[in-house]
Amino acid sequence: MAVGDAADAGVGAAVACAGFAAWMMCGGGTGLRRARLLLADGAEVRAGPPSRERIAAGWTSLRARARPELWSLAAGLLVALIGSSVLPLLLGAAGVPLLGKVGRAAAARRDRERRGDAVIALCGALAGEVRAGRQPGEALCAAACDSDGLGDGQSVVLAAARFGGDVPAALAEAAREPGADGLLGLAACWSVAVDRGAGLAAGLDRLEGALRAERDQRADLRAQLAGSRSTASMLAGLPVLGLLLGTALGAHPLEVLLHTGPGLGCLLVGGVLESVGLWWALRIVRGAEAA
Repeated sequence: MAVGDAADAGVGAAVACAGFAAWMMCGGGTGLRRARLLLADGAEVRAGPPSRERIAAGWTSLRARARPELWSLAAGLLVALIGSSVLPLLLGAAGVPLLGKVGRAAAARRDRERRGDAVIALCGALAGEVRAGRQPGEALCAAACDSDGLGDGQSVVLAAARFGGDVPAALAEAAREPGADGLLGLAACWSVAVDRGAGLAAGLDRLEGALRAERDQRADLRAQLAGSRSTASMLAGLPVLGLLLGTALGAHPLEVLLHTGPGLGCLLVGGVLESVGLWWALRIVRGAEAA
């Protein structure tokens, strides 16, 4: 076999392995398993060799345990093996902290949204307890048991409610946690109800409606911006698609990019432009969300 044919075969095998890994990461085996369960009316059915089930279970367990940013290192290692260069491995290692930061930011955003939903649920439950005839302190203790809206400051707030402490100050302190801004409104409603004798349940209903409307507005805006975010991500992936097409056509783009001076220059300039363009597009989307 000629050297060029062997290299093409090696590249094709590597691309096939990468495609299989991506298919497994996306849960490619779940559709077949779901179809078997449906046809069996919910009964467990084992079709095919047991090793296939063990492989799928192993991939699922690996995806659950592995941190998402480590896939950058794995992709860099794969490209380094295909292109016979250490540069992709270094770039993949450099992408680990960046992807970790992105993952932590996404996790923090999910925590803020979860805490905001818990505060809304707390306001609704507290309004219901007050309407049921309970005193405000007793109602707050009962509502907090069914909600995580108070977060880490729950013990302080409940102690103030039970023993006649400064509940609005405790609520304001608990509102410092990310996503718990609605507790400031709850503290204001509590102060007005205690100092001026206003109806606490009516104020809580208005507060719950305002917080729910604000949450729905944010969700609607995020849905409207999802198309722009997806477009930016798709454009960022076009160079990878170009490399795959070039490899499939036998042009050996990795060899040119990683082992020649002009190729390294193009790789550097293209990487900088790609990073700046993606950063700028995401900055525009984040600015629209913040506004």
